[in-house]
Amino acid sequence: MTDFRALLADLRRPRLLIRAARYGMADYRRDRDLKRLLRQDRPLGPEKTLPRLIDEEERLEAIRRAGDASYSLNQHIEVLIALMSELHLLPRPQQSL
Repeated sequence: MTDFRALLADLRRPRLLIRAARYGMADYRRDRDLKRLLRQDRPLGPEKTLPRLIDEEERLEAIRRAGDASYSLNQHIEVLIALMSELHLLPRPQQSL
């Protein structure tokens, strides 16, 4: 199983993007937002949703870095909101004593 927590902890993005995403997490609704972002009828579990969101975020980051005019700041923030929110839905790993 992929360690999504470590993967996202290593994510380096502009501070303003991350702050905006954290602020937007309060309004996140899986059924509405994943339907729009991932074009799926009903949301799958976070384990299946996170890889798709990570791929989409990497695509948006590449467009941002390239300075492409098709870059959408709003979409990038929405994907980051979904990524962070879905990560919170994953069960916490068991810590061995």
